[in-house]
Amino acid sequence: MTSTSSTTAPTRSGTALLAVLMAAVIATVAASDMVVLMLPEIGTEFGASEAELAWVVTGFLLVFSVGIPLYGRLSDRVSLRRLFAFALLTYAAGNLVCALSPTLVVLVAGRILTGVGAAAIPVLSVIAVTRLLPANRRAVGIGVLSAGSGIGTAAGPAVGGVVGELFGWPALFWSVLVLSLLLLPAALRVLPDEVPAGQGRLDLPGGILLGAGAGLVLFGMTQAQVSGFSTPLSWGSLVVAVSALALFGWRTARVDQPFVPPVLFADRVYRNSLLIAFLAMVVNLGGLVFVPLLVVEVNGLTPGEGALVMIPAGVSVALLSPLMGRLADRVGTRATVFVGLVLVGLSSLLLSTLTDGSSVIPAGAGVLGLSVGFVLVITTVVGAVAGGLPAERAGSGIGILQGAQFLGAGTGPAVFGVLASARQQGDSGAVNPFFSGHDGAAYSDVFLAMTGIVVLLLFVAARLRPAERPTGARARETSDAGSR
Repeated sequence: MTSTSSTTAPTRSGTALLAVLMAAVIATVAASDMVVLMLPEIGTEFGASEAELAWVVTGFLLVFSVGIPLYGRLSDRVSLRRLFAFALLTYAAGNLVCALSPTLVVLVAGRILTGVGAAAIPVLSVIAVTRLLPANRRAVGIGVLSAGSGIGTAAGPAVGGVVGELFGWPALFWSVLVLSLLLLPAALRVLPDEVPAGQGRLDLPGGILLGAGAGLVLFGMTQAQVSGFSTPLSWGSLVVAVSALALFGWRTARVDQPFVPPVLFADRVYRNSLLIAFLAMVVNLGGLVFVPLLVVEVNGLTPGEGALVMIPAGVSVALLSPLMGRLADRVGTRATVFVGLVLVGLSSLLLSTLTDGSSVIPAGAGVLGLSVGFVLVITTVVGAVAGGLPAERAGSGIGILQGAQFLGAGTGPAVFGVLASARQQGDSGAVNPFFSGHDGAAYSDVFLAMTGIVVLLLFVAARLRPAERPTGARARETSDAGSR
């Protein structure tokens, strides 16, 4: 408690802290998908197959999803400044390798190294806001980080398509390399070097089992997107993943100091928040991947033109996210999550119904509503969890939550990719009876499946406490009561 108060005393640095963290989150989250629209060009240059090209994205996402919970746990024992510096340097080194890659193997290795560094940024940023900002500013701080994540997610394919088309795919990695090196001295300035008092020993075997399970789930899903679930590599990875996660659960129940404290899952709000974060990200990233593909394949746009459809969503998320933190602070968790999910569901239903190739406006409107609704949901959920966790469990709790979120980012496009492929091969009409087109029927079914997931999430959100509000609201009420 003493160290927290000492670091939050100089509130003049709060704006600088959020500026650095937001920029870092945008850069690292955007890196996840910025090469998606340039994969055909990379494949042509290196003579690679579709399955080989998938590793450019899969390699990054594998270590990204595995690393997030580990960094969250390490933040309970290593200073934020040192972890952030290591992450940015590793991230820069990975982008340098990617930019200079002479072969696809070197490019994939660079992307894996990039993911090692990038995995730290989202989780450490939330932990930094939770520890370093006063309680009455945390909701806004988390809203700013959510804006960065939303902008990065939406801007990744957009920026990648435009920059890659104009300057070639290596320019993507050079630009991110420069940004990460510029962020390094700024991060060293705003982050403290205080070492937290770690709680007991680190359960490394438990962390390895959790990371292996999460990574193999993601690997199996991405392989299924390329080759289908029937291939041994796809279903075999999923079987091993389930086994690793089962062993992780067995170990968690039997060791004295497990990697993830079981008490976290005794909280109904935390359990439901994990499910909401995972499935909401499945829908969100599925939409952000399939809308650009839709406007390129069905509407006939170029990758650069298709990227422009995503710009209104990114701008709106940037402008509205800080306000979303204040809304959740005032209204409460359950009501705010409901509003966000309804907006996501209506937007995915709009995409399922009207994206028939006659106009790109419904696609732009749909991804706009989907992005804004998702950020409203994730800002509220992360704020409620971060505000409700005790200091000794904040690192592991937030790390698991962020890991679930980005595991959803890898799972969504893979699952919906398998569905789209199956529907295209079937050559049948869309399930949605209000869809009047033909060429985009498979995309209509994908967006309709997203709507079904949102309906499920509404039932999960109903189990959140109606009166639960983030720490900022409770802190202001306590302060007001004391002043009276």
